[in-house]
Amino acid sequence: MDLGLGNRTFVVTGASSGVGLATASALLAEGAHVAACARDADRLDAALAGVPRADGALLYTAACDVLDSDAVATFIEGATHALGGVDGVVNNAGRSLLARLADTSDEQWRDELDLKVFSVLHTVRAALPWLRRSDSPAVVNINAILAKQPETELAATSAARAALLNLSSTLATEYAPDGIRVNSVCLGLIDTGQWRLRYEQSGSPLSWQEWSAELARDRGIPLGRLGTAEEVAHPVLMLLSPRASYITGTSVDVGGGIARYV
Repeated sequence: MDLGLGNRTFVVTGASSGVGLATASALLAEGAHVAACARDADRLDAALAGVPRADGALLYTAACDVLDSDAVATFIEGATHALGGVDGVVNNAGRSLLARLADTSDEQWRDELDLKVFSVLHTVRAALPWLRRSDSPAVVNINAILAKQPETELAATSAARAALLNLSSTLATEYAPDGIRVNSVCLGLIDTGQWRLRYEQSGSPLSWQEWSAELARDRGIPLGRLGTAEEVAHPVLMLLSPRASYITGTSVDVGGGIARYV
């Protein structure tokens, strides 16, 4: 099926690795134009240097701190100058704070809430005039299943993720009259750099495959493994596509079946 993404322009934040990189790569393969940002410009350019592109697909990259509203506005301005507009935004910049309630400082709470909420607000606000000009505008916020079933070891991150899920619903309602669709993709355990780092820091004698399979069993993932960044990118592209024109205000879980909530 042709997703209708060719010659459309999409902003992807946090695009130097993991889900952001996989999403930017998949969009370029579909013939879309991509404006990608990350804090480290050299790492971003190196990550995207060898990515295959369909004929005509254009790429614009820039360093950008999504917590700096002026920097985000400058990034969007540069992207629209280079690529002609914005049809969709993928808000992917983020991280997890592994800390229980008693071990989380007030500053860490504020940092988590700032990153999860303001990174999205800054980017959507800057792109909004261009999204309103598109004939099929869409926003996809990369979130986590933690937003629906918090974990005590990720106290601040769980709460911040829930705030983002709530905000995404508000954005969907607020911008529906403009035809702008806003949806969330909520992740379970995905094989990204964060989990690889935790594996290396664990000092485990197990191989990565054994360690990650044991982790999946411990977390009760029915499919018995971690997901891949590419397995996240495909649902993101579907939600960005004009083919999903009647889907807004919802969330899609990509977590191998892990869901204790009803």
